[in-house]
Amino acid sequence: MNALDWIIVILYLAGMIGLSVYLSKGQKTVEDYYLGGNKIKWWQISLSTMATQCSTNSLLGAPAFVAFAAGGGLIWLQYELAVPLAMIVAMIFLFPFYRSANVVSIYEYLEMRFGPGSRTVLSLLFQFLRAFSTGVTVYGISLVIHKCMGLPLGVSIIVLAVITIVYDSIGGIKAVIASDVIQMVVLLFGVLLIGYYALDLVGGFDEMIRHADKSRLLTIDFGHHGLGDGKTFAFWPMLIGGLFLYVSYYGCDQTQVQRELSSTGIDDSRRSLFMNGILRFPLVLAYCFTGVAIGSYAMSHPEFMDLLPLKADGSREFNLAAPTFVLEYLPHGVIGIIMVALFAAAMSSLDSTINSLSAMTEKDIFERYLSKGRTEAAKLWWSKGATVFWGTICTIFAFFVSDISDSIIESINKIGSLINGPILATFLLAILTKRATGEGTVTGIIFGFGINLLLWKFAPGISWLWWNVIGCGATFFIGYGVSLFFPKPSEEKIRGLTFSGEAAVMAIGEKKWRKYYFLLAGYAVFILAVLVFINQLFT
Repeated sequence: MNALDWIIVILYLAGMIGLSVYLSKGQKTVEDYYLGGNKIKWWQISLSTMATQCSTNSLLGAPAFVAFAAGGGLIWLQYELAVPLAMIVAMIFLFPFYRSANVVSIYEYLEMRFGPGSRTVLSLLFQFLRAFSTGVTVYGISLVIHKCMGLPLGVSIIVLAVITIVYDSIGGIKAVIASDVIQMVVLLFGVLLIGYYALDLVGGFDEMIRHADKSRLLTIDFGHHGLGDGKTFAFWPMLIGGLFLYVSYYGCDQTQVQRELSSTGIDDSRRSLFMNGILRFPLVLAYCFTGVAIGSYAMSHPEFMDLLPLKADGSREFNLAAPTFVLEYLPHGVIGIIMVALFAAAMSSLDSTINSLSAMTEKDIFERYLSKGRTEAAKLWWSKGATVFWGTICTIFAFFVSDISDSIIESINKIGSLINGPILATFLLAILTKRATGEGTVTGIIFGFGINLLLWKFAPGISWLWWNVIGCGATFFIGYGVSLFFPKPSEEKIRGLTFSGEAAVMAIGEKKWRKYYFLLAGYAVFILAVLVFINQLFT
């Protein structure tokens, strides 16, 4: 990097902090800090959600997975089939109940339905695991800072975390969403720039396909099931497991749901989810083909592999393939823009996570158990302090996550899959049944999470994608079964909180939304057709 690249990076980082200071004006309550006064536009929320979900996966994990990871390639695109289907489930069965309950933390809804036990247990478990998986994000981008700027890895982690914590703790959800919108544009521009230069250097599209490892151009795998055959990325685990994962992620993950709750109402929440369900696939397709281009270049220029640093076990650090390519072959100025995109990638994940974890700590712990005597101003300062606390915890975890998986994109999804199923089952028990109780649900959560831990330890042949299904099923059926040994919740207590009667009519929505549900279902079929076409064209 030269002076021009440094100037671009420093101006961007300074701009993020300046933006957060500006957006912090008018913050008076916890709701202002976490929900932005419910005045944030739906399209901003949608872009913010996309920035967080794609983030580091886009510029680090995906190219590394597609080009170099064991079992990787365009097979990752099967995952996208589940996204529009997951949006339908979230739009109908989950968000109407959050909006009608008028909550900041979605675990507040669980207390309304089950009591404080399930709320506290699930909230604490989620906070820990989300912080741990975010540590992977911080670690991944810090590798890039270490590689590109020459800073020690530990210093790189701290620099990234401090900058993000500062602007997040000052600006709250407004700063998170506004910065994410900017970061989404920067991310997309960065992906297109890398893809353009990689395609040019490899000799064009036809040469890219000619030099590519043909096994990595496979987009569909109907021949395996992932239930003990060691094939993690077969079609069925990616479709079914991916559906459970994405419903949980978009509909039961505080880091995602909180922004949807920042909109003006349920219609804007649905618009945001619909837009996300449509636009995500083109973005993922772009960064996956960027991975193909880099992989093709490496196949035709073997000396590129020697540029990747060695890990402790002697293997190459494939997660640095994209930034290494940028540093070696792109002009200065463009390098600075790509470095900004890489910073944006990590910051868009970290800022959202620590703001949401802070919201859960404030609402589910402080306000629930320590609210006596605190003024509104004190609550706001406690919330900012919780943001700093969780930013620090995520930073600490970043020092211990390097060996979870060969690629960042798999590591993040693998950690999340431990708890996604139990979390989803908890909300399904709350919304779809009248008989489930808090005692039964807590038992189911513990059982479902324990089953997934055992699968990770003792059944490596089972795809981690199935953990989302297995954990959900175990939690749901154990939770419901144990509930039968406790008194049935009264109709008065759960009125309006379950999918029945007037609440069900409200949840399905007006007729105008039904066409959007069909459009999303049709879009999933369209994605499948695109994958089949790519498969037949290139393999």
